[in-house]
Amino acid sequence: MQTDQFWGAHAAGRMFRSKVTSNLVHEKIPCELTLRPMNSPAFETNSDRVCNRVTRRLFLRATLAGGASLLAGRAATLFAAASASDDSSFSIGGDLPVNRLGFGAMRLTGEGIWGWPPDRENALKVLRRAVELGANLIDTADAYGPETDELLIAEALYPYPKGLVIATKGGNTRPGPNQWVPDGRPEYLKQCIDKSLKRLKLERIDLYQLHRIDPKVPMEDSLGALKEAQSAGKIRHIGLSEVSPEQAERARKIVPIATVQNRYNITDRKWDNTLAYCEKEQIGFMPWAPVGGSRRMTSAALEKVAKDHSITIYQLGLAWLLHRSRVMLPIPGTSSLAHLDENMATRKIQLTSEDWKTIDALASQT
Repeated sequence: MQTDQFWGAHAAGRMFRSKVTSNLVHEKIPCELTLRPMNSPAFETNSDRVCNRVTRRLFLRATLAGGASLLAGRAATLFAAASASDDSSFSIGGDLPVNRLGFGAMRLTGEGIWGWPPDRENALKVLRRAVELGANLIDTADAYGPETDELLIAEALYPYPKGLVIATKGGNTRPGPNQWVPDGRPEYLKQCIDKSLKRLKLERIDLYQLHRIDPKVPMEDSLGALKEAQSAGKIRHIGLSEVSPEQAERARKIVPIATVQNRYNITDRKWDNTLAYCEKEQIGFMPWAPVGGSRRMTSAALEKVAKDHSITIYQLGLAWLLHRSRVMLPIPGTSSLAHLDENMATRKIQLTSEDWKTIDALASQT
């Protein structure tokens, strides 16, 4: 914050009243905090003023008041970062705040994740609508299309609103529709990064993920190429995809890892151990196929619970992911505006602790 902005926030001498939420063992307790300007008598205590100088305690009070003043005046950006205690947000790499419910753009391509979508204008509308609804984390990859997905994102959203994080991936080649072949050669990955920067019209990619670990190439070589790009300022944070805790640990000896993207949903929890590792290390966990993907989610018991709460099983699945872990960053994808609205409405679902106990018990049986 600029000095003139900081002190200017207090010049009007107004009082601000803000709602604060206290999180204690997942129970949210509303409380009220009154914030006073610096010229308030509350700041004029003997312990706060010594020889007309601002003490540490006074400075801290002023800083808190200043932050509230700026928030009260509304942020000048499209995406305001949620507070650290707000479960709706997560800071990737510790310094890149995103809303936890993002958007996966893979389904915007043609059939078999190949070529252009049959309705290009609709794909552009879906991307813009996702941002309007608060998704400020969009996941893509150079292999989606290939290339077309990144081009669509730039066409729909560039120039990008401040706070929008585009996460892309490299290291998977596409011989044809529904075909995927890893390529982790350093020279190939360097080429992928440069081409993604150009397609996305970015100077730096906020989150670049190694799409798959290539069994034919040492992990150290593949991640070494990403580390080199990071040092050159082309990448901000590095992520992995489809890895075990052991692989993630090995990778972290080469370069800091900010996220892991593994297949995971309420009916497919193969990677529970990787999620546990991410929770321990405060690494963002991005579950792909969060509502089942092509396999779909099937559970008569969960269908009934969803129906009882007047929601769909897919909304229940997304709500469960957000409930499951604070490092969870679901990225549901769709090419349908209606389904997009339905997915994003998940954030408004409120269930009791007893409801979650029932759902968790059912989920463990799937």
